Amino acid sequence: MNFHGSICALATPFDADGGLDLPAFGRLIEHQIAGGTQGVVVAGSTGEAHALEAEELDVLVRRAVEQVAGRIPVIVGTGTANTRKTVRATRHAQELGADAALVVTPYYVRPTQEGLYQHFRDVADQSDIPVIVYNVPGRTGVDMQPGIVARLAEHPRIVGIKEAVADPQRMQALLPLRSASFAVLTGDDGTAARSLLAGADGVISVANNISPRPLRRLCDLARQGRAEEALALDAQLQPLFEAIGLESNPIPVKWGLSLLGICQPHLRLPLTSLSENHRERLRHIVEGAHAMAA
Repeated sequence: MNFHGSICALATPFDADGGLDLPAFGRLIEHQIAGGTQGVVVAGSTGEAHALEAEELDVLVRRAVEQVAGRIPVIVGTGTANTRKTVRATRHAQELGADAALVVTPYYVRPTQEGLYQHFRDVADQSDIPVIVYNVPGRTGVDMQPGIVARLAEHPRIVGIKEAVADPQRMQALLPLRSASFAVLTGDDGTAARSLLAGADGVISVANNISPRPLRRLCDLARQGRAEEALALDAQLQPLFEAIGLESNPIPVKWGLSLLGICQPHLRLPLTSLSENHRERLRHIVEGAHAMAA
């Protein structure tokens, strides 16, 4: 399976009572497919995986797999701070029908680089599902270095990396690892155009929740080498990229989705609704992004 282009890190809609809002989740999936999104991630950082009960995660994955019906890959976030738990979660995602697992570096425990290598090796060794490793030091407190990624890229079931470090030197160090069996994906919307033009295979995007069609267009232009057009579109999208970082993800994107009528802006504590002083700005930006997709 080839992982490339615009992939959406799906938000998880909740209802007013705090439960899963499955009709809204379905609308969000169809919004992505209609916009040309080339893959979806269930229960990643944007999906508030930390706040989901095990039974809820099962429901979300089953719903996504059933609704997507093979049209695009369904990737499930399975990473935890413990290797044994991650192995079990990854195997379970496969049992539920996921096409791949997105496995974040273990958070909080701050493993060594060798510990990271052994963690991902064991997850891939003990699972039969493709694994995309995920490096996001701003959330986890550990930064997996390119040398470790190079070792992991040799594993037949480790099929790519989502790299959220925005430093261009990091992407340049990872791009030589690209192959027919290993994808280099950026996890940073703001620098996605730059990474794609440099040769990255795609982006796992937060902004895609709100504006899938322009993100797909950006990926297509960049991967076709149409740099001037890609950079012009990127400049139009930068206000949206900046807006989704106004507060911790997914607070702004949930509010943006509510403006589009896809879901309500409800989150689970300790996340709280978008501050009122940001709401008008986000409304203006979301309206502009919506107009771009028309």
